[in-house]
Amino acid sequence: MKKTIGILLLLLITITACRDKVAKKDSIKVAEAQAKKEKASYPKLISDILEAHGGLDHWRSQRNLVFEMPRADFKEKHTVDLYSRKDRIDTPAYAMGFDGKNIWLLDENGQYEGDPVFYHNLMFYFFAMPFVLADDGIVYGETEDLVFEGVEYPGVRISYNAGVGTSPKDEYFVHCDPKTMQMAWLGYTVTYRTGEKSDNYKWIRYNSWQDVGGIYLPESIIWYDYEGRNLKEPKNSVSFRNVTLSEKSESVDFFNKPEEAEIVPDRKP
Repeated sequence: MKKTIGILLLLLITITACRDKVAKKDSIKVAEAQAKKEKASYPKLISDILEAHGGLDHWRSQRNLVFEMPRADFKEKHTVDLYSRKDRIDTPAYAMGFDGKNIWLLDENGQYEGDPVFYHNLMFYFFAMPFVLADDGIVYGETEDLVFEGVEYPGVRISYNAGVGTSPKDEYFVHCDPKTMQMAWLGYTVTYRTGEKSDNYKWIRYNSWQDVGGIYLPESIIWYDYEGRNLKEPKNSVSFRNVTLSEKSESVDFFNKPEEAEIVPDRKP
């Protein structure tokens, strides 16, 4: 009797293990199919740019991003959870962030003069190019090459589905180096304060990269004077220092609104 029970138990364990293996294989196949589907949904130029910067799979394996921006009298430290897109900016004078629900500002001495709703994740999007171009809700389109100093930079037009982000009417044009396929230029509009579409495209040059664990992120970016798509002289630049990427998240309460901070209302029209 004991021998029969043992055989039945062994058979049950074997069947369960086989089922687990099949389920695991099925889940892997589903994940691989989803990844292939996602990759196939991007224009080839976007896929090539992402690969030239270390690959989308590598980027998505990271959870936490930290970078610093030197200013004239201080530095800003930006921390972003790449999964939830919670964020926090710390400076000696003030701090701000997004806790997943509300945008908050800690500014006891009233030194911050900007709009935290607009700014809290602005530099993250400029810095995390080109990987943020693979976010959900993006619509890809065609655009003419951007010509600068005799070089033709192929590009893709980026727009957003209604209701995506703070400024869904914004448009972007990403152009890459035809030799390296790395991102070279970003054209963009700012519609947040008006709520209306704009045909005034600002231009940023991306030509200085840093290797962060196999992912290439900008070391600095340069805004250029322009007339339409006619690029002129460099105007101002921003540098990014002490960049780290990690597969580990911050503590649970890191992005939470500090007790002394205030929730910032959305001031869009």
